[in-house]
Amino acid sequence: MIRKYQKSDLDALMQIWLEGNLDAHDFIDPSYWHDNYELVKKELPNAQLYVDEEGGEIAGFVGMQGDYIAGIFVKRDHRGRGIGEKLIHFLKLKHDKLQLSVYEKNEAAISFYQNRGFKLVKKEIDQETSAADCLMEWDA
Repeated sequence: MIRKYQKSDLDALMQIWLEGNLDAHDFIDPSYWHDNYELVKKELPNAQLYVDEEGGEIAGFVGMQGDYIAGIFVKRDHRGRGIGEKLIHFLKLKHDKLQLSVYEKNEAAISFYQNRGFKLVKKEIDQETSAADCLMEWDA
């Protein structure tokens, strides 16, 4: 079930955020994610957050800033079960346009989004990580 974020979710979301970034971005020094943990924890509640809960456990979440998907994360032991698909579908029902950025080396994520109708708009270098970043967009 997808629901709005509650303050009591924050620690679980942060664990999923850290785990997801470390798993998906082995091309970025892990210290980057650890160093940004407290800043993200402070800023995350400022996004529009939706949480997917399965059997009373948080399975994943998505953070939005307007039509921009700031991040979508699925707990490690829930990956491959359609949680990401469910979150994207939920957002498509609420928005006529969606944008997101994904690292070029995160080929699995790029493929995931392309298979759900997202198109590559432009590539640029992320100034903080020096990694190539792809802006992707979906239109209804």
